[in-house]
Amino acid sequence: MEHLKIETTLEVYNTISELSQDIQNLMSEAIEARNNAYAPYSNFNVGAAILLDNNKVVIGNNQENAAYPSGLCAERTAIYYAGAKYPKAKILKMALTASSQNQITDKPIPPCGACRQTIAEYEMKQEQPIEIYFMGAQGKVVKSNSLANLLPLLFESSVL
Repeated sequence: MEHLKIETTLEVYNTISELSQDIQNLMSEAIEARNNAYAPYSNFNVGAAILLDNNKVVIGNNQENAAYPSGLCAERTAIYYAGAKYPKAKILKMALTASSQNQITDKPIPPCGACRQTIAEYEMKQEQPIEIYFMGAQGKVVKSNSLANLLPLLFESSVL
């Protein structure tokens, strides 16, 4: 038997103001997207903003549906739009923010499992990591230099 030890290093910022101006701007876009989310069932709004290598910013927010599996998370909404609109562009950075209408969300909220797998797919496709910044409605912001930090032991196309 052998042991496999997996370690992750993330950067934690106390507030948005500690981030560089370009990331503050990207997070502001994500906050605006979050405020426009359609979440009448969960009351949990999520916004995403993606910076592409062509300097375009693409946003997305969660879109719920009474048939729950038919909704889509903010991260995937933004990624799929970027892939449709700018198919040759690489995703450089992603800012995510989430808030609950039922309680204060002051802890960083990372992407869900399905979104992590989608981000992983795009990292592998573009052969370049994506910086991911995530937060709640307020408070600390966490930075991951790659999705691989959030989802070790990736499921990738090479095993298919």
